[in-house]
Amino acid sequence: MNKYQYKVQGVDYDVEIEEVEGNLAKVNVNGISFEVELKQPINAATAISKPRPVTPPVTAPTAAPVAQPAAPAPAAAGTGAAVKAPLPGTITSVNVKVGDKVNVGDSVLVLEAMKMQNNIESEFAGTVTSIVVKPGDSVMEGATLLTIG
Repeated sequence: MNKYQYKVQGVDYDVEIEEVEGNLAKVNVNGISFEVELKQPINAATAISKPRPVTPPVTAPTAAPVAQPAAPAPAAAGTGAAVKAPLPGTITSVNVKVGDKVNVGDSVLVLEAMKMQNNIESEFAGTVTSIVVKPGDSVMEGATLLTIG
C-alpha cells in the first residue's frame, strides 16, 4: 500500500492506494474507500514499486470517474463553463436557477462534506445555463454541478 498526502485548494487529503488491477484502483481518501477507474491500465507491480502520484490541477481539481452503484445518471450539462465539486459530499442547497446572472465569487450552491457546509462559489461570470444537481444529491469530487455560459 502506498500513502500520499495532497493539498487541493487549501484542503488536506490523505490518499492510500490499496490495490490496482488493470484499470481499476481501490483507494482510500481521508478514510473513505473509492474504486477509481484509471484512464490507462498500469502494472500493479510497477505501481507498488514506483508509484506515480497524480498531482491535481491548481485551478480546478478533478478526479477520475468513480463507480457509484445504483446512482441515477446526471442530467446533461448545458453549454458554458462547468462548476465542479471540489470534494465529495452532499448538495444541501442550490442558490441559483437557470437563467440567473452570476459574478465571480457568488455562492451558487452549498455542499456538505465531512459534517461541514461548504459554499461553492462561481469561478466564472455569466448566466447559469444548466443545473445538474438538486438538494440531497451525493456527488463525487470533480462532478459537474452546474454550467455558466
